[in-house]
Amino acid sequence: MKNVKSLILAFLFCVSGVSFAAKVDTLEVASTAMSKTYKAAIVLPNSYAKSKKTYPVMYLLHGAYGHFADWLKNTPNKDLVKNLADQYNMIIVMPEGETFSFYLDSPVNQGSQFETFITQEVIQKVDKTYRTINNKNGRVITGLSMGGHGALYLSAKHPELFCAAGSMSGAVDMSVMLNRDSSAQVVKLMQPVFGDKSDQPEMYKQYAVLGMIDKIKTNKLPLIIDCGVDDFLIEPNKELHRRLVYSKVDHDYTERPGAHTWDYWENSLPYHVLFFNKILLKNQQVAK
Repeated sequence: MKNVKSLILAFLFCVSGVSFAAKVDTLEVASTAMSKTYKAAIVLPNSYAKSKKTYPVMYLLHGAYGHFADWLKNTPNKDLVKNLADQYNMIIVMPEGETFSFYLDSPVNQGSQFETFITQEVIQKVDKTYRTINNKNGRVITGLSMGGHGALYLSAKHPELFCAAGSMSGAVDMSVMLNRDSSAQVVKLMQPVFGDKSDQPEMYKQYAVLGMIDKIKTNKLPLIIDCGVDDFLIEPNKELHRRLVYSKVDHDYTERPGAHTWDYWENSLPYHVLFFNKILLKNQQVAK
């Protein structure tokens, strides 16, 4: 009996050690817009290899100072994204956004055209490479900090591409960065995007999500937005929520304990995926 118990425990240990089986690809995406090739991390659920069906896709954007593999390397639970891909049977795409692009098309630098890169080049490449639901009904987008701005910004400007969007600790008013102690560093890092006007708050406000309420209202995309109460970006997020409420824009808004940390984002991401999954499933049912 003791040996049987030992075998059972060993089996359970092995099972727990392979709680996920999602596959991670690194996809190279050539950018005609920027004359460069960037990488994107692609997480395919375990079921993908065993099926011929098409899959919904979540685009998951990284934050400032980061790169495409951040969501795989920096969460306390390194299996978080893989487990979510398996749990919800979705493809998760994490594209490169460079350290301070804010997913904009720079008005001064042809080498920083990340709005075009994501909306025209990455999505097209992913849809050609994998079995995706290659229309807006099977495509959602979210991200953290700079990526939260990017997700809301890109979905507001390109509602034909996404059926829902989210933001975690989003930099929805980029001019806030100029009020921090590191503002000189921010100006330097933003020069590839805004050039000599990187120290001018008005330039940032032209591209801020806070100024896009009318577009967001017109698009009527489902939105999920959250921010930690100890985050330095909490006030702009509160203001975004206030403006959305005033304009009668339906959205899911949450403030939780936490700061601008990976612990917070690890806790936040499953809520976003659950929110998106309900919408994606509904879209798939309608399509049948």
